[in-house]
Amino acid sequence: MTGVVFDVIGGPAVTLSDFQLVIAGYTARDQDALRAHVKELAAIGIPEPESVPSFCPIPAGLLTHSAEITVAGARTSGEAEPVLIRHDGRLYLTVGSDHTDRDLQRTSLFEAKAACAKPVSRVVVPLSPDVDWDSIELASRCDGHRYQEGRLTELLPPVETLERFPADGDVVLFCGTLPLLDGQFVAGHEWEMTLAMPHQQPLSVAYRVTQRT
Repeated sequence: MTGVVFDVIGGPAVTLSDFQLVIAGYTARDQDALRAHVKELAAIGIPEPESVPSFCPIPAGLLTHSAEITVAGARTSGEAEPVLIRHDGRLYLTVGSDHTDRDLQRTSLFEAKAACAKPVSRVVVPLSPDVDWDSIELASRCDGHRYQEGRLTELLPPVETLERFPADGDVVLFCGTLPLLDGQFVAGHEWEMTLAMPHQQPLSVAYRVTQRT
């Protein structure tokens, strides 16, 4: 596959060409919040996970910087996620959207995840060993409306999530998401995800969704 290029704040760009793309799920640090999320998904017919956290490797070609993605299903939606990148043994952090087909999710998690491209910010931050995960803010907007907001206090530290996934080499790991503000998936068209760290310009990714005809 063609390499995916990332601009590194304070350093040279990096190119990933041979990597695993993995979607982690059920990464809530608060077990009560995790159970609430499981119930949220069960309400729309999505079965409980076999393991917590769960890991879903998908084709690396789904990772994209494109400002527009095309989907087949009528009920797809995005989720803001911290994205941890391991490249040549170094760690970088950015933000992405785990855009997912919600109808397929009722029967096959892999098919639901693999049905949609995964937009990710082009800009990444080298990860400091003393990063304060709990100070990082994550948010999403759908068609101009607030969709998700919170801090990473709600999630397992992404480095811990990566440690639970047995893999060598380069990895792009979507590290889980925050609860929806109103608890309802929205099949919107315009999405924006932001991740804000102290003393850094917020990282963001924005994209539009069109349905294949």
